[in-house]
Amino acid sequence: MAIHVLAVHRDTVGTEQAAGGSLAGAYSVGVLCWLLSAGIYIAAKWVSAEMPPWALCFWRVLIAFAILLPIVRHHFSEMLALVRARGLELLFIGGMGLAVCQGLIFVGLEHADATTAGIIIALIPIITMILARLMLAEPMGSWQVAGSILAFLGIVVIIVKGSPAALLRLDLNPGELWIVAGAFCFSLYTVLLRRAKFDLNRLALLVLLLGAAALTALPFYLYELASDERTTLNTSGLIALAYVAIPGGALMYYLFNRSIEALGAARAGVLLYVQTIFIAVLAYLILGEKLQTYHLEGAALIIAGLLLIILLKPKAKTAAA
Repeated sequence: MAIHVLAVHRDTVGTEQAAGGSLAGAYSVGVLCWLLSAGIYIAAKWVSAEMPPWALCFWRVLIAFAILLPIVRHHFSEMLALVRARGLELLFIGGMGLAVCQGLIFVGLEHADATTAGIIIALIPIITMILARLMLAEPMGSWQVAGSILAFLGIVVIIVKGSPAALLRLDLNPGELWIVAGAFCFSLYTVLLRRAKFDLNRLALLVLLLGAAALTALPFYLYELASDERTTLNTSGLIALAYVAIPGGALMYYLFNRSIEALGAARAGVLLYVQTIFIAVLAYLILGEKLQTYHLEGAALIIAGLLLIILLKPKAKTAAA
């Protein structure tokens, strides 16, 4: 999902600019990418009663891998060399970010609404920042700590639906907890990918990570086939799968990579937040979901936390000349 390509790039290439392309056109590509990504949540929720989550996850990444593979054929030699040198690392990172993360979110959508999932996913950059501080020693100032606490409180408000008594009774929606776990997995994937610094073309690297995700999701999918009664794809399941694998999969991944080339990684990544708006609107129009008071309260705390983090960044230490 969307969710799952935010950091599929190397820091060293994240600021490339598209020659001759207009800034408005570049932002349009980025916004379209996140609109397609928002549709994944709607499709997954729509067929959650008929289609098992790991089947949706496995076929999504496998089909996206198959579609994008021919596009990167000129990089096959470098891809093969990277697999031979760092295959297990690729398997773990790709499996974490593009399979486990997606699977957990799809499991969560069986019990939680898409609107709530969209708001929780907005927490990913904050979790990533905390993990980057712990694992990569990246700077994190007092305002970033305060912003993280505010955002965390926002998620708590949403999970307990604005009722502190629900927290005391441990009356929590398991679906929302699965989605939080999925957000954590993607944040960990982001940090691990940043630390790995794979020396490979961005799109070719994405294809390798999708292949790793398909291998990771396969055992979960096979277990579902053996234990879940929802094993036959009906019309709704086929439509949902076609969407999440092609417009919401291969095309969305491709557009995200194009937006990075045109805007740079930082500006392209910030557009993630429009996904939450798209999910809420589409969930209202297609699924009939409505924003509740606790959604607004939680979202307000998350936005406040994000503003503290984005606007009051810690000062980087300057290197001696």
